[in-house]
Amino acid sequence: MKITILCENQAGHDNAKMCLAEWGFSAFIRVNGINILLDAGHTDVYRHNAERTGIDLEKTDFIVLSHLHWDHIGGLLNHSFQEKKRLIFHPDILEKLDRTEADTINSDYLITASVHPLEFSKGIYFLGQIPRTSSFEKGTHKGDPMNDDTALAVKTDKGVIVITGCSHSGICNICEYAKKISGQNLYAVIGGFHLFKDNPEAVDGTAAYFKKEGIDNLYPMHCIDMPTLCRFYSEFAVKKLCAGDSVVLD
Repeated sequence: MKITILCENQAGHDNAKMCLAEWGFSAFIRVNGINILLDAGHTDVYRHNAERTGIDLEKTDFIVLSHLHWDHIGGLLNHSFQEKKRLIFHPDILEKLDRTEADTINSDYLITASVHPLEFSKGIYFLGQIPRTSSFEKGTHKGDPMNDDTALAVKTDKGVIVITGCSHSGICNICEYAKKISGQNLYAVIGGFHLFKDNPEAVDGTAAYFKKEGIDNLYPMHCIDMPTLCRFYSEFAVKKLCAGDSVVLD
């Protein structure tokens, strides 16, 4: 399984001369012969970086949206796909989009909208609406319950790999649900964790959760501030991935 970051707030050092950065997130996932695009950033940066890293987006089998926000969905309105791609998301997204954007999504993609978990390829799950079970995560964003916030889960021989966009529903809530749906323990968690020093309860609770889980493969990025990232580096030796970077997980 190979995950390449196509959009992130920073450009990776190894590809600093090739790749662009913008506030947002997009990842291209190759697993079991399937190509998945998770989110698409804000503009066409994900397309630029895909070309620079040798990824042919036309070979995408599925596109998955983690949630509505502009820095994850905007790139889908600025695409170059020659054929309609299968697009999977929570149904609240179409209700939240303005009419023009919703019309574009409806006309340009083959849509599957689901509140429930969906195994869209063997061992690969769209998690659907995430139950809020932890006591320390708000699971909301600026008054929005963010029912559309979700993630991907991939079963492997070593455990489940969770790939998130922003984790507004709570990174630990997401991980617990991924464990339930996959029937596996955590092997790796990668993507936006939405953790900031002004919410110490969530930061402390998440750190304690991952210590309890005994997980070594943590890759927080995008929506995590520097103090929290430094703490995770100190306690978990995390590696911060940026636009153009890739990670291979067995």
